[in-house]
Amino acid sequence: MSLGFWGSGLLAFIGLPLYLALSAAALVGFLASDLSPSIYFGEMLRLSTNPVLIAIPLFTLGGYILAGSGAPRRIVRLAQALLGWMPGGLAVVAIIVMALLAAFTGASGVTIVALGGLMLPTLIKGGFSERFGLGLLTTAGSVGLLFPPSLPIIIYGVIAEAPIDKLFIAGILPGILMVGSLAAYSIFTGIRTKPVEPPEKVGIWEGIRGAIWEIPLPIVVIGGIYGGFVTTSEAAVLMVVYLLLVEVVITRDIKFKALPGIFTDTAVLVGEILMILAGALALTNFLVYADIPTLLLGWMQSAVTSKWAFLLVLNIFLLIIGSLMEIFSALVVVVPLLVPLAQQYGIDPIHLAMIFLANMEVGFCTPPFGLNLFISSFRFQKPIVEIYRATLPFFLINFIILLIITYFPWFSLAPLSWFKGP
Repeated sequence: MSLGFWGSGLLAFIGLPLYLALSAAALVGFLASDLSPSIYFGEMLRLSTNPVLIAIPLFTLGGYILAGSGAPRRIVRLAQALLGWMPGGLAVVAIIVMALLAAFTGASGVTIVALGGLMLPTLIKGGFSERFGLGLLTTAGSVGLLFPPSLPIIIYGVIAEAPIDKLFIAGILPGILMVGSLAAYSIFTGIRTKPVEPPEKVGIWEGIRGAIWEIPLPIVVIGGIYGGFVTTSEAAVLMVVYLLLVEVVITRDIKFKALPGIFTDTAVLVGEILMILAGALALTNFLVYADIPTLLLGWMQSAVTSKWAFLLVLNIFLLIIGSLMEIFSALVVVVPLLVPLAQQYGIDPIHLAMIFLANMEVGFCTPPFGLNLFISSFRFQKPIVEIYRATLPFFLINFIILLIITYFPWFSLAPLSWFKGP
């Protein structure tokens, strides 16, 4: 059993697709333990009947439609019209727009690729240094993952069997802290900058008219979920229908002939996610049967005696995971083991979700292997060491906010009393 189990891990390390490695580990474990491998297929069946599951492909499709349209540029112009007058306003615009796009696409790399070429020259013309612009855009590419309808939040809810509507609500203040701290630093920096070129003047009404069809989207989706008017799955349906109507029929940014490609890209990504989920859930069942969580808990309790020390160890561990793994892999591999462990230390499950996701956000920008660092290096054609230096002040700011989210559960749990889920 041990040879097959660790052999599967080695195959994943050398490049075997994660869902195959997870599935192989689960099947080897079941067979070596004289358990029926049909448990694996049972997990696939159980996963397919999860009522929340429909939200994953729908939100993914909506994100692809949004990223492939002209909506990001129109939203940038609107944000510039509203905030461009203030010191550091261009940088605040970049943070807010990238956070919104990350929330709706569920991925940080997409925001850097989609908006980096537009925002970096704009920031430089606005008087910011190239280093500041590189650091801001690299870091801001992931700060929206705590806001609905973030796909990682949905997947976390499915894996941890946590109420997704509560997870969405719990992300309000932590997300605002992340965005607000970067915005405050940008305003402080903007006070000392002088524009290289006169900024493009965009009237408020002009900006509103340009983005008139995009403005209702967050109101419908986020407001509907927070207000308890729609479930997560219903919000996903509304998002896709609305975006298809706006971007294909009204603005015509996306041609009908481009839709099959968008649907194909969505199906490939969703298929990978669902296969990973099925393999991970089957592997989790085996680990529970093998009593691995109990053994891990016993080791942790002998080495870490207090809740606060555990939280510190947890942050260090998750930052390493976040810098080495993309978020979907981290979700399915780490969360099943982490949830029962954290419960023994009295950590609220909703608070744990926010700690995990905030760590993933910061981990994306943690040297030397953070995913955003390499995407930014490729997108802007800059040496990776230069990206390290550029992101350092932003990383430190986000790390401080991460500690606040970790050690002050009020920021995650208080909003649950402000909103009523569906």
